[in-house]
Amino acid sequence: MALQLPDLPTLKIFSFLDAFSLLQASQVNREWNRVAENDHLWRNLCLKKWSFCNFSKCLGSQTWKQFFLKQTKQEYQMALAQPEDFIFKEATGNLGIIGPMAYLSGNGPTMGGQEKSIICTVSSKHVLYAWDVQEGTMIWSSPVQQSSITHLATLPQMHLAFTVDLEGTVKVWNCQDQDALATFPVSQACFSLEVCLTKDGPFLMVGNSEGDIYTLTVPELRGVSKVHAFKYTVDLLHCSPDKKWVFASGTHQNILPRVFFTECLLKPSEGKSPLSLSIPFSSCCRACWAPRRTSRITLMYRRGSSKKTGFTTFDLMTERTGGRTVIQAHQVATFLLPVHMESPIWMGASDGNMIVFESGPYLFLFTISGHQLQRFEDHQRTIGNLWADSLHVLTTSMDDSLHVYMWEEEGRYPYLKSCCHLEHIGSDLTPS
Repeated sequence: MALQLPDLPTLKIFSFLDAFSLLQASQVNREWNRVAENDHLWRNLCLKKWSFCNFSKCLGSQTWKQFFLKQTKQEYQMALAQPEDFIFKEATGNLGIIGPMAYLSGNGPTMGGQEKSIICTVSSKHVLYAWDVQEGTMIWSSPVQQSSITHLATLPQMHLAFTVDLEGTVKVWNCQDQDALATFPVSQACFSLEVCLTKDGPFLMVGNSEGDIYTLTVPELRGVSKVHAFKYTVDLLHCSPDKKWVFASGTHQNILPRVFFTECLLKPSEGKSPLSLSIPFSSCCRACWAPRRTSRITLMYRRGSSKKTGFTTFDLMTERTGGRTVIQAHQVATFLLPVHMESPIWMGASDGNMIVFESGPYLFLFTISGHQLQRFEDHQRTIGNLWADSLHVLTTSMDDSLHVYMWEEEGRYPYLKSCCHLEHIGSDLTPS
């Protein structure tokens, strides 16, 4: 190692290393150690692995290397979790049937060095509740609403919750005051709700039964734009991880999903339609953006009299043509599930090349081109819900159990590692 390379080429070479190899290289000699400590290298590793993070809040006074090692250690500890490591809290009182649930705060005030996590739930009693997860106690409840609350969304960065009721009234709450901060009446019933935190600030998007998409400021709920997207209900609204795109669709068989350029919804031009593109795949029932491929979206659809389920994946881009900007969608992959497989209801994605979905009591991991990689049989009865992000997949079943998986990145494809199975122990054996 007598030959000394200049810093620049050494830095370029090191940029191709994974974290483990970079740590090994740092032990070769003083020069390599100095280059391997470069913040730019560790920042790129963090962005590659946790692109969904709000690093301005997470990083604090840590270096990028310190953050990477701390976060990796936490994930490793989570992967080793056992059922006895979890605490079970049961809500008491006549709360009615609990409906939609969402995180209100995952990085709120600390208590004894622990982060205080708060969730919001909606009840059949027409009430919105906020719960302290660690304590298992209700910290706030809204007044009883005139109509049933149908949709719930949260903006944890601002500790705000948003609700829509059967009458189409949108409300924003800070879950501390008795009354809502603002209200907005939407014509016709609302069927979708999406909060979008952009560089221009936070916005709320609402889709109704008439095919309209409302974009509202937060927290004032002042109207920014109203776009007529479809003839039928807007059932799905999903903002891409980088907030560049908004996907909208309905489950009606005659609807072609549309992708909007977000900036055109936030800053509408008078007399001009927002920049958008219809994706030529009808009967879309689910869709999800790839957390680490921010312009890649996978659609789940059902076709034909047999209602065959298929998945199709598109990459989106903008292009200047003839002095104007247009959106283009390039189909990357598509496949149909085998006829004998029970049609899934839920789906998720990780790196943009993988799809995870349930089918009956089983959880499947497929590539976007239709190659089955894994099948899990951790539940005895039908999986009723699935939640996925870049780190975890959670499944709940009609047998009152919950299973935790983690994404592992080894080899050509990521795969799922089964971590923990939690079962409800109680006298009530009624499935829920």
